[in-house]
Amino acid sequence: MRKLGPVQQKILLLLAAGTAFSVTRTPRQQYRLLDSFVQEWKKIGKRRVERSVQGLVRSKLLDLKKQPDGTWKMVLTDHGKKRALYYKIESMEIQKPKQWDKKWRIVLFDVPEKRKGSRDALRTWIKKLGFIELQKSVFILPFDCRDEFDFIVEFLGIREYVRFVVANEVDNEEYLKSRFFS
Repeated sequence: MRKLGPVQQKILLLLAAGTAFSVTRTPRQQYRLLDSFVQEWKKIGKRRVERSVQGLVRSKLLDLKKQPDGTWKMVLTDHGKKRALYYKIESMEIQKPKQWDKKWRIVLFDVPEKRKGSRDALRTWIKKLGFIELQKSVFILPFDCRDEFDFIVEFLGIREYVRFVVANEVDNEEYLKSRFFS
């Protein structure tokens, strides 16, 4: 997979955000998303956008469709949507609350050998998010991360092989606290 430039990555994410806009449920969510969408477009110069869009079209990540009124519509291809999700994962991080809720998030998985690539990708992403490995296929984190975790599992298509547990205590809690909170 060819690495895209930062402007191309941003364009893919902004176009994917348009999809997110269409499925948001409340006007407040739509307004916040639209406001951030407009701000991000303004940060990219017109000439840079044009060059980046041309590159995305050549890479078959984006289609340009001429409309009856003479304007052009940018549409993410299926491949472009997948790449946008990839870049969303790249920038994902878990928000650490000011006050810990004293709950542990535990991820357990048993992904078959035929899906080794997805298993390795899951292991890489959850480590990147800050999880600590307890055992080969068991990871732990003290912060709420259900949305981010679900996103990764759905993106990799391995929901049936993965479990997410919220626990009130762990037997080696003092050691784990020293790893996460010092």
